[in-house]
Amino acid sequence: MSTWANRQTSRHHETAIQWLLFCCAALSVFTTCGIIVVLLGNAVYAPGSSAAFFERVSLVEFLTSSRWRPAESGGQYGILPLFSGTLMVALIASIVSVPAGLGAAIYMSEYARPKEREWIKPILEILAGIPSVVFGFFALKFITPWVLKPLFGLLGVHVSVFNSLSAGIVVGIMVTPLIASLSEDVIRSVPRSLREAAYALGSTRFDVSVKVVVPAALSGILASFLLAFSRAVGETMAVAIAAGSGPALALNPLEGAQTMTGFMVHASTGDSAADSIGRMSMYAVGITLFAITLTINLISNWVLRRYREVYQ
Repeated sequence: MSTWANRQTSRHHETAIQWLLFCCAALSVFTTCGIIVVLLGNAVYAPGSSAAFFERVSLVEFLTSSRWRPAESGGQYGILPLFSGTLMVALIASIVSVPAGLGAAIYMSEYARPKEREWIKPILEILAGIPSVVFGFFALKFITPWVLKPLFGLLGVHVSVFNSLSAGIVVGIMVTPLIASLSEDVIRSVPRSLREAAYALGSTRFDVSVKVVVPAALSGILASFLLAFSRAVGETMAVAIAAGSGPALALNPLEGAQTMTGFMVHASTGDSAADSIGRMSMYAVGITLFAITLTINLISNWVLRRYREVYQ
């Protein structure tokens, strides 16, 4: 009888744990839905209020206009300057982080001894845990005056105090641990038999790493690149501090620019009324940023499924 009672108690415990885990999984879904409702509710249609952004500004103007001047009388709300600034910073960050992160992953997986890996891995994790505001001041007080200005000064090129290049560099440093950690996990999951077969054919360690291991783990590596790019697109404080607050549709990374996240920081701390169109524009930019990052994450998942290698 006691055995039957123990089994019933164990089943109740399993059911409770199953429901608890389900609630944990559902929490993220409900949170995402709540974010979408808040953004759409203030950007597209606000019941009982005339402050919804797209009730005052057409979607065509928002997506195609090249001027973003919410503070001016009448206001101009073309998101292209913010989008170009965001894209420029994210591309610079990718140029910095992709080679560094992939190189670190290959070294930790294929070259480093266990003791070396034990101290390299925590250092990368510490780098990932530094607050973004610290990186922003690092770019503003060190990279721009001590690296970029002397370097480009030799060429006679002017570098603004706030510029996209320094912002992109620090964001690239920030996302490097993400690429390194994810890529290393993928590389280490490649079967040992592939490496041994390549060594048996006379390949060097470099040949095995570059021509065998990396192609075998390519799907996961590409997914890590896209996730890091999405992280760079959504970075806020470091970009708001280092890149400046002047939206401009320009391709010069040595000049200041404003990103979508940077504008949202400035709009949320401004003195405009809560129901003003300038404040509501923050939600329109937010839903655009949400759509961009969601698209990147969907592409990342598709790449992971499409090019994943399955080993026996």
